[in-house]
Amino acid sequence: MKDDHMKAVEEILGAIVKNNISLEAEKWLEDFKSATGQSTQFAKVFVMLPRKTGKLPVAINQDQQELLNAAGFGYIGNWTTDRLTRVWLLAGLNLNDKELLFSTINRLFLAAEVNEAVALYSALPFLPHPEIWVKRCAEGIRSNIGSVLEAIMENNPYPATNLDEAAWNQLVLKAFFTEKNINLIVGLDLRANLKLALTLVDYAQERWAAGREVHPQLWRLVGKFINAEIFETLRIGLGHYNQAEQRAIALAVSQSDYQPAKDYVNTFPELKLALANGSLNWNSF
Repeated sequence: MKDDHMKAVEEILGAIVKNNISLEAEKWLEDFKSATGQSTQFAKVFVMLPRKTGKLPVAINQDQQELLNAAGFGYIGNWTTDRLTRVWLLAGLNLNDKELLFSTINRLFLAAEVNEAVALYSALPFLPHPEIWVKRCAEGIRSNIGSVLEAIMENNPYPATNLDEAAWNQLVLKAFFTEKNINLIVGLDLRANLKLALTLVDYAQERWAAGREVHPQLWRLVGKFINAEIFETLRIGLGHYNQAEQRAIALAVSQSDYQPAKDYVNTFPELKLALANGSLNWNSF
């Protein structure tokens, strides 16, 4: 059963879809939505859909964008019409039986090509019974397809709300491995945890040993958990001639309660000044 918030979001999506497709495509979709036995026809409609809607970027007017922003789904403005329409259809799939809903959508996951998989993972925040999609989401994190990973990791509120700690940590670590936009991971700061911080510190040491740079955003997830052991690694990073890395470590330290690290950062005049004047924030990296 959808709550009123998600019903309102679904209505907004429907209005945007209608504004972005032809009358012929609109009638085709309406005929499907009004038909009985949706579960048996859904796979065919899902696959055929781009031929009916096209794949152009979605056009959204200012009022619609403001509504989406307020609902937490403003990122949809970057989607294509076929992706949005698929997500809207998935959100509105009228199946009261939870097992039937799962089997219908799970079959789509099993047979999906890349763009279909992107739409399916994008739809996770809109589907009822969020608990039944957790395993599927965790499996998706193991994908090696960039656009599929982006659909799961970037601008998707589902993982932070539903994944357990191990799966969440795997998502974040893989986002660093595959150079995704860390700033777009929803719930990044809220889901920070000690195990993840220790894993990321080990990862940073491995990259340094290989002569590679460390993504500055990594330290964002370490700051709250700085202790004597982690501090020794931070000292190494602060000794590198990489301003972005130094500044990110300093910002992480400023968010910790570990005083020896704070005192050490203050021995770097440039870092001390940057922290004092408030010019550093995670959007800087």
